[in-house]
Amino acid sequence: MSAGSGSPHVPVLIDPLIAAVAPISGTWVDGTFGAGGYARALLDAGADRVIGIDRDPTVFDPARAWADVHGDRLILRQGTFSDLDQIAGQPVDGVVLDLGVSSMQLDQPERGFSFQKDGPLDMRMGDSGPTAADLVNSASEAELADILYHYGEERAARRIARAIVARRPFTRTLELAEVIASCLPRQKPGQSHPATRSFQALRIAVNDEFGQLAEGLIAAERALKPGGQLAVVTFHSLEDRIVKRFFQIRSGALGQGSRHAPEQQEIAPTFTLKTRRAIAPDDAELARNPRARSARLRIGVRTDATPGPIDRASLGLPMPARKGGG
Repeated sequence: MSAGSGSPHVPVLIDPLIAAVAPISGTWVDGTFGAGGYARALLDAGADRVIGIDRDPTVFDPARAWADVHGDRLILRQGTFSDLDQIAGQPVDGVVLDLGVSSMQLDQPERGFSFQKDGPLDMRMGDSGPTAADLVNSASEAELADILYHYGEERAARRIARAIVARRPFTRTLELAEVIASCLPRQKPGQSHPATRSFQALRIAVNDEFGQLAEGLIAAERALKPGGQLAVVTFHSLEDRIVKRFFQIRSGALGQGSRHAPEQQEIAPTFTLKTRRAIAPDDAELARNPRARSARLRIGVRTDATPGPIDRASLGLPMPARKGGG
Protein backbone atom coordinates (compact mmCIF):
# COMPACT_ATOMS: atom_id res chain seq x y z
CA MET A 1 0.00 0.00 0.00
CA SER A 2 1.34 3.40 -0.88
CA ALA A 3 1.69 6.41 1.34
CA GLY A 4 -0.84 8.25 -0.75
CA SER A 5 -1.76 9.11 -4.29
CA GLY A 6 0.99 11.62 -4.86
CA SER A 7 4.42 11.08 -6.36
CA PRO A 8 6.90 9.69 -5.61
CA HIS A 9 5.39 6.47 -4.31
CA VAL A 10 6.57 5.74 -0.76
CA PRO A 11 5.56 2.29 0.53
CA VAL A 12 4.46 1.81 4.11
CA LEU A 13 7.16 0.62 6.56
CA ILE A 14 9.79 0.61 3.79
CA ASP A 15 12.63 2.02 5.93
CA PRO A 16 12.29 -0.50 8.79
CA LEU A 17 11.78 -3.30 6.26
CA ILE A 18 14.96 -2.51 4.33
CA ALA A 19 16.91 -2.09 7.57
CA ALA A 20 15.64 -5.38 8.99
CA VAL A 21 16.48 -7.53 5.94
CA ALA A 22 19.87 -5.89 5.19
CA PRO A 23 22.32 -6.70 3.72
CA ILE A 24 20.29 -7.27 0.54
CA SER A 25 21.64 -9.23 -2.41
CA GLY A 26 20.62 -11.91 -4.88
CA THR A 27 17.12 -12.39 -6.32
CA TRP A 28 14.04 -11.06 -4.56
CA VAL A 29 10.33 -11.34 -5.32
CA ASP A 30 8.01 -8.39 -4.82
CA GLY A 31 4.78 -10.37 -4.83
CA THR A 32 2.49 -7.32 -4.72
CA PHE A 33 4.21 -4.94 -7.14
CA GLY A 34 1.63 -2.11 -7.19
CA ALA A 35 3.45 1.15 -7.92
CA GLY A 36 6.77 -0.63 -7.51
CA GLY A 37 7.94 1.13 -4.36
CA TYR A 38 9.24 -1.97 -2.62
CA ALA A 39 10.88 -3.27 -5.81
CA ARG A 40 12.72 0.03 -6.34
CA ALA A 41 13.87 0.12 -2.73
CA LEU A 42 15.18 -3.46 -2.95
CA LEU A 43 17.09 -2.68 -6.15
CA ASP A 44 18.54 0.51 -4.65
CA ALA A 45 19.56 -1.43 -1.53
CA GLY A 46 21.58 -3.99 -3.48
CA ALA A 47 19.30 -6.71 -4.86
CA ASP A 48 20.81 -8.17 -8.02
CA ARG A 49 17.36 -8.82 -9.45
CA VAL A 50 13.73 -8.27 -8.45
CA ILE A 51 10.79 -10.21 -9.90
CA GLY A 52 7.72 -8.00 -9.60
CA ILE A 53 4.36 -9.83 -9.57
CA ASP A 54 0.87 -8.34 -9.55
CA ARG A 55 -2.56 -9.70 -10.39
CA ASP A 56 -3.59 -6.25 -11.67
CA PRO A 57 -2.25 -5.79 -15.23
CA THR A 58 -2.82 -2.02 -15.14
CA VAL A 59 0.03 -1.42 -12.67
CA PHE A 60 2.80 -2.25 -15.13
CA ASP A 61 2.32 0.51 -17.71
CA PRO A 62 3.07 3.39 -15.28
CA ALA A 63 6.13 1.48 -14.03
CA ARG A 64 7.75 1.33 -17.45
CA ALA A 65 8.69 4.99 -17.16
CA TRP A 66 11.33 4.04 -14.58
CA ALA A 67 11.65 0.27 -14.94
CA ASP A 68 13.80 0.48 -18.10
CA VAL A 69 16.56 2.15 -16.08
CA HIS A 70 17.11 -1.16 -14.27
CA GLY A 71 17.27 -3.27 -17.43
CA ASP A 72 17.07 -6.99 -16.78
CA ARG A 73 17.47 -6.43 -13.03
CA LEU A 74 13.68 -5.92 -12.89
CA ILE A 75 11.34 -8.56 -14.31
CA LEU A 76 7.58 -7.88 -14.36
CA ARG A 77 5.03 -10.70 -14.39
CA GLN A 78 1.23 -10.70 -14.13
CA GLY A 79 -0.06 -13.33 -11.73
CA THR A 80 -0.99 -13.97 -8.11
CA PHE A 81 1.56 -14.26 -5.33
CA SER A 82 0.05 -17.62 -4.43
CA ASP A 83 1.97 -18.87 -7.50
CA LEU A 84 5.13 -16.89 -6.82
CA ASP A 85 7.39 -19.93 -6.61
CA GLN A 86 6.28 -21.10 -10.05
CA ILE A 87 6.54 -17.59 -11.50
CA ALA A 88 10.02 -17.08 -10.08
CA GLY A 89 11.11 -20.44 -11.45
CA GLN A 90 14.19 -20.52 -9.21
CA PRO A 91 15.13 -20.41 -5.52
CA VAL A 92 15.13 -16.81 -4.30
CA ASP A 93 16.86 -14.82 -1.56
CA GLY A 94 13.83 -12.88 -0.37
CA VAL A 95 10.11 -12.28 -0.75
CA VAL A 96 8.16 -9.13 0.12
CA LEU A 97 4.34 -9.11 0.34
CA ASP A 98 2.40 -5.86 0.86
CA LEU A 99 -1.19 -6.95 1.45
CA GLY A 100 -4.54 -5.33 0.85
CA VAL A 101 -5.77 -2.77 -1.64
CA SER A 102 -3.33 -0.12 -2.85
CA SER A 103 -3.86 3.63 -2.67
CA MET A 104 -3.77 3.71 -6.46
CA GLN A 105 -6.74 1.35 -6.62
CA LEU A 106 -8.64 3.25 -3.92
CA ASP A 107 -8.09 6.52 -5.78
CA GLN A 108 -9.53 5.16 -9.06
CA PRO A 109 -13.36 5.27 -8.83
CA GLU A 110 -13.68 3.04 -11.89
CA ARG A 111 -12.13 0.16 -9.93
CA GLY A 112 -15.08 0.15 -7.51
CA PHE A 113 -13.12 -0.09 -4.24
CA SER A 114 -14.11 3.28 -2.82
CA PHE A 115 -17.29 3.95 -0.84
CA GLN A 116 -16.66 7.71 -1.11
CA LYS A 117 -16.38 8.00 -4.91
CA ASP A 118 -19.02 6.75 -7.31
CA GLY A 119 -18.01 3.98 -9.67
CA PRO A 120 -19.04 0.56 -10.94
CA LEU A 121 -19.34 -2.00 -8.16
CA ASP A 122 -16.33 -4.05 -9.24
CA MET A 123 -13.58 -4.48 -6.56
CA ARG A 124 -11.56 -7.02 -8.55
CA MET A 125 -7.80 -6.67 -8.16
CA GLY A 126 -7.34 -8.52 -11.44
CA ASP A 127 -9.22 -8.41 -14.71
CA SER A 128 -11.27 -11.61 -14.51
CA GLY A 129 -13.81 -13.37 -12.33
CA PRO A 130 -17.04 -12.27 -10.63
CA THR A 131 -17.38 -8.66 -9.45
CA ALA A 132 -18.69 -7.29 -6.18
CA ALA A 133 -21.95 -6.54 -7.99
CA ASP A 134 -22.23 -10.20 -8.97
CA LEU A 135 -21.73 -11.15 -5.33
CA VAL A 136 -24.16 -8.75 -3.67
CA ASN A 137 -26.83 -9.34 -6.32
CA SER A 138 -26.76 -13.14 -6.21
CA ALA A 139 -25.67 -14.27 -2.73
CA SER A 140 -28.27 -15.28 -0.19
CA GLU A 141 -28.95 -13.08 2.84
CA ALA A 142 -27.24 -15.63 5.09
CA GLU A 143 -24.15 -15.80 2.88
CA LEU A 144 -23.86 -12.02 2.74
CA ALA A 145 -24.21 -11.79 6.51
CA ASP A 146 -21.43 -14.36 6.95
CA ILE A 147 -19.12 -12.46 4.60
CA LEU A 148 -19.72 -9.14 6.34
CA TYR A 149 -19.25 -10.63 9.81
CA HIS A 150 -16.28 -12.93 9.24
CA TYR A 151 -14.35 -10.86 6.69
CA GLY A 152 -15.23 -7.38 7.93
CA GLU A 153 -15.98 -7.97 11.62
CA GLU A 154 -19.18 -6.00 11.06
CA ARG A 155 -21.49 -6.37 14.06
CA ALA A 156 -24.53 -5.22 12.09
CA ALA A 157 -23.92 -7.87 9.42
CA ARG A 158 -27.41 -9.39 9.53
CA ARG A 159 -29.15 -6.02 9.39
CA ILE A 160 -27.01 -4.86 6.47
CA ALA A 161 -27.44 -8.14 4.57
CA ARG A 162 -31.22 -7.91 4.97
CA ALA A 163 -31.19 -4.34 3.62
CA ILE A 164 -28.98 -5.30 0.66
CA VAL A 165 -31.28 -8.15 -0.37
CA ALA A 166 -34.35 -5.92 -0.05
CA ARG A 167 -32.83 -3.14 -2.20
CA ARG A 168 -30.82 -5.04 -4.84
CA PRO A 169 -29.81 -5.11 -7.66
CA PHE A 170 -26.82 -2.77 -7.22
CA THR A 171 -24.50 -1.52 -9.94
CA ARG A 172 -22.73 1.47 -8.32
CA THR A 173 -20.55 1.88 -5.23
CA LEU A 174 -22.37 4.87 -3.76
CA GLU A 175 -25.75 3.11 -4.07
CA LEU A 176 -24.43 0.29 -1.90
CA ALA A 177 -22.61 2.59 0.51
CA GLU A 178 -25.79 4.59 1.13
CA VAL A 179 -27.81 1.46 1.94
CA ILE A 180 -25.11 0.24 4.34
CA ALA A 181 -24.91 3.66 6.03
CA SER A 182 -28.69 3.67 6.51
CA CYS A 183 -28.37 0.55 8.68
CA LEU A 184 -25.90 2.11 11.13
CA PRO A 185 -25.92 5.02 13.61
CA ARG A 186 -25.14 8.46 12.22
CA GLN A 187 -21.39 8.93 11.74
CA LYS A 188 -19.65 11.10 14.35
CA PRO A 189 -16.69 13.37 13.51
CA GLY A 190 -13.47 11.38 13.38
CA GLN A 191 -15.17 8.02 12.93
CA SER A 192 -14.52 5.84 9.91
CA HIS A 193 -17.15 5.75 7.18
CA PRO A 194 -20.01 3.36 8.11
CA ALA A 195 -19.40 1.31 4.94
CA THR A 196 -15.70 0.72 5.69
CA ARG A 197 -16.04 -2.75 7.18
CA SER A 198 -18.61 -3.96 4.66
CA PHE A 199 -16.58 -2.81 1.65
CA GLN A 200 -13.48 -4.46 3.14
CA ALA A 201 -15.40 -7.71 3.57
CA LEU A 202 -16.78 -7.72 0.04
CA ARG A 203 -13.35 -6.92 -1.44
CA ILE A 204 -11.78 -9.78 0.51
CA ALA A 205 -14.48 -12.19 -0.67
CA VAL A 206 -14.31 -11.08 -4.32
CA ASN A 207 -10.53 -11.54 -4.44
CA ASP A 208 -10.28 -14.57 -2.11
CA GLU A 209 -7.66 -12.59 -0.21
CA PHE A 210 -7.33 -14.89 2.79
CA GLY A 211 -7.05 -18.00 0.65
CA GLN A 212 -4.50 -16.23 -1.54
CA LEU A 213 -2.56 -15.15 1.56
CA ALA A 214 -2.37 -18.66 2.97
CA GLU A 215 -1.23 -20.06 -0.39
CA GLY A 216 1.19 -17.17 -0.86
CA LEU A 217 2.93 -17.78 2.47
CA ILE A 218 3.32 -21.46 1.59
CA ALA A 219 4.57 -20.58 -1.92
CA ALA A 220 7.15 -18.22 -0.43
CA GLU A 221 8.29 -20.98 1.92
CA ARG A 222 8.84 -23.24 -1.09
CA ALA A 223 10.64 -20.54 -3.07
CA LEU A 224 13.11 -19.29 -0.47
CA LYS A 225 16.69 -20.50 -0.19
CA PRO A 226 18.05 -21.35 3.26
CA GLY A 227 18.76 -17.97 4.83
CA GLY A 228 16.23 -16.27 2.56
CA GLN A 229 13.82 -13.80 4.14
CA LEU A 230 10.05 -13.40 3.97
CA ALA A 231 8.75 -9.91 4.88
CA VAL A 232 4.99 -9.35 5.05
CA VAL A 233 3.20 -6.04 5.60
CA THR A 234 -0.42 -6.35 6.74
CA PHE A 235 -3.10 -3.67 7.16
CA HIS A 236 -5.74 -5.17 9.41
CA SER A 237 -5.93 -7.62 12.27
CA LEU A 238 -7.39 -10.52 10.27
CA GLU A 239 -4.45 -10.52 7.83
CA ASP A 240 -1.91 -10.07 10.61
CA ARG A 241 -3.38 -12.98 12.59
CA ILE A 242 -2.89 -15.33 9.62
CA VAL A 243 0.72 -14.19 9.05
CA LYS A 244 1.52 -14.34 12.77
CA ARG A 245 0.16 -17.88 13.13
CA PHE A 246 1.99 -19.05 10.00
CA PHE A 247 5.31 -17.85 11.40
CA GLN A 248 4.52 -19.24 14.86
CA ILE A 249 3.69 -22.67 13.43
CA ARG A 250 6.60 -22.79 11.02
CA SER A 251 9.09 -21.59 13.65
CA GLY A 252 7.97 -24.26 16.11
CA ALA A 253 6.30 -21.87 18.55
CA LEU A 254 2.90 -23.51 17.95
CA GLY A 255 1.88 -27.04 17.12
CA GLN A 256 0.49 -27.99 13.71
CA GLY A 257 -3.04 -29.27 13.40
CA SER A 258 -5.74 -30.12 15.89
CA ARG A 259 -5.08 -31.58 19.35
CA HIS A 260 -7.83 -34.10 18.60
CA ALA A 261 -6.04 -35.44 15.50
CA PRO A 262 -3.67 -38.41 15.65
CA GLU A 263 -0.19 -37.47 16.84
CA GLN A 264 2.05 -36.43 13.94
CA GLN A 265 5.78 -36.69 13.50
CA GLU A 266 7.65 -33.61 14.69
CA ILE A 267 8.42 -31.27 11.78
CA ALA A 268 11.63 -29.26 11.83
CA PRO A 269 11.06 -25.47 11.85
CA THR A 270 11.24 -23.91 8.39
CA PHE A 271 11.58 -20.33 9.70
CA THR A 272 13.22 -18.42 12.49
CA LEU A 273 11.73 -15.05 13.45
CA LYS A 274 13.58 -11.74 13.11
CA THR A 275 11.53 -10.19 15.94
CA ARG A 276 9.01 -11.56 18.42
CA ARG A 277 6.63 -8.68 17.88
CA ALA A 278 5.40 -7.11 14.67
CA ILE A 279 7.08 -3.86 13.61
CA ALA A 280 4.68 -0.89 13.57
CA PRO A 281 5.07 2.54 11.94
CA ASP A 282 6.73 5.21 14.08
CA ASP A 283 5.32 8.65 14.82
CA ALA A 284 7.13 10.25 11.90
CA GLU A 285 5.62 7.83 9.40
CA LEU A 286 2.16 8.22 10.88
CA ALA A 287 2.46 11.99 10.56
CA ARG A 288 3.33 11.59 6.85
CA ASN A 289 0.74 8.92 6.18
CA PRO A 290 -2.26 8.35 8.49
CA ARG A 291 -3.27 5.37 6.31
CA ALA A 292 -0.31 3.49 7.80
CA ARG A 293 -1.76 3.45 11.33
CA SER A 294 -2.81 -0.21 11.21
CA ALA A 295 0.21 -1.51 9.26
CA ARG A 296 2.35 -4.26 10.78
CA LEU A 297 5.54 -5.88 9.46
CA ARG A 298 6.61 -9.45 10.26
CA ILE A 299 9.80 -11.10 8.98
CA GLY A 300 10.93 -14.73 8.99
CA VAL A 301 14.24 -16.26 7.91
CA ARG A 302 14.12 -19.57 6.04
CA THR A 303 15.96 -22.52 7.55
CA ASP A 304 17.26 -25.47 5.54
CA ALA A 305 14.41 -27.74 6.73
CA THR A 306 12.18 -29.34 4.11
CA PRO A 307 8.60 -27.95 4.39
CA GLY A 308 6.09 -30.47 5.65
CA PRO A 309 2.31 -30.29 5.25
CA ILE A 310 0.45 -27.52 7.05
CA ASP A 311 -3.12 -27.59 8.25
CA ARG A 312 -4.66 -24.44 6.76
CA ALA A 313 -7.34 -24.41 9.47
CA SER A 314 -4.56 -23.86 12.00
CA LEU A 315 -3.70 -20.54 10.31
CA GLY A 316 -6.88 -18.99 11.69
CA LEU A 317 -8.49 -18.15 8.36
CA PRO A 318 -11.92 -16.61 9.03
CA MET A 319 -14.83 -19.00 8.57
CA PRO A 320 -15.94 -19.12 4.93
CA ALA A 321 -19.41 -17.93 4.12
CA ARG A 322 -22.19 -20.48 4.01
CA LYS A 323 -23.37 -21.61 0.63
CA GLY A 324 -26.98 -21.54 -0.44
CA GLY A 325 -30.00 -19.98 1.15
CA GLY A 326 -30.97 -19.58 4.72
